[in-house]
Amino acid sequence: MEKIRLDIIGMSYSQSQSGAYALILGERNGSRRLPIIIGGFEAQSIAIELEKIKTPRPLTHDLFKAFADAYHIVVSEVVICKFSEGVFYAMLVCSNGEVTKEVDSRTSDAIALALRFGCPVYTYENIMS
Repeated sequence: MEKIRLDIIGMSYSQSQSGAYALILGERNGSRRLPIIIGGFEAQSIAIELEKIKTPRPLTHDLFKAFADAYHIVVSEVVICKFSEGVFYAMLVCSNGEVTKEVDSRTSDAIALALRFGCPVYTYENIMS
């Protein structure tokens, strides 16, 4: 199945769910959008990385990145692979240079990590439609 590359288009406070945010992902070579409702903590983590703000202490996603770096693990891509009962599912494709593994992740965490690792975010046609 062919993957569709996504970019972060924007983020806004969710009018439908208190304390939540809408993260808008857009198809790189198209006009379709994928809105994902995420929690406040994850929205803050994504916004801080997008704005390149330095925090006095590492956030959880920064800690994960530092831990992965210490053990020579990279996240090479994030794939939003499933949508079921209103929930998006994602996986991190991780490698230590010898072994590649797919790790289950909440989509909001996966995107926060994709920003830190500088890796692409993908999905599939059935998710976009």
